[in-house]
Amino acid sequence: MKKMFAFIILTAFLMSCSSVTVVTDYDHDRDFSHFKSFAIYKGKTIPGDELAQHPLIKDRILKALQAELESKGFKYVDNDSATFVVVAHAGTREKMQVTNWGSYGWYDPWWGPYGGGGVDVSQYDEATLIVDIVDAKNKKLVWRGKATKVVDGSAAQDPVELRKIVSQILKDFPPSGNQQ
Repeated sequence: MKKMFAFIILTAFLMSCSSVTVVTDYDHDRDFSHFKSFAIYKGKTIPGDELAQHPLIKDRILKALQAELESKGFKYVDNDSATFVVVAHAGTREKMQVTNWGSYGWYDPWWGPYGGGGVDVSQYDEATLIVDIVDAKNKKLVWRGKATKVVDGSAAQDPVELRKIVSQILKDFPPSGNQQ
């Protein structure tokens, strides 16, 4: 049951693009101009990777990554001649939000505060998709893009929306000043 819940959360995240937070980081000393071709990592999965448990979603993500990188001019190769390797993995976690509404003011000294205020506590799930770019020559991580979204559970499985999320992640790859 827990795996099914995680699957639903991951699917809802990946298919709904609104309010996605994207963060990227990269090796600022790296010259990205030699990156011309890429391969998709097909080796051992990272422990706890949600994508490993859901091959249909993983396949959609990998296809979106391939299409997006090809649209940027990189060539997909399914062999050892790639100059960089793309690794995708994902996870979910439960979070808690506490909102203290306080009291709204005083009605009268004899009546006390009005409005009642109060505290709301809500739990929600957050999903994260991570795309790593690894230099194929020395096997070092050189770029990472991460998309995080609060899961609302209302999205349907849609490869077009998934492509939008992947596009947002890869928007700044390669980094400025390091164009191919």
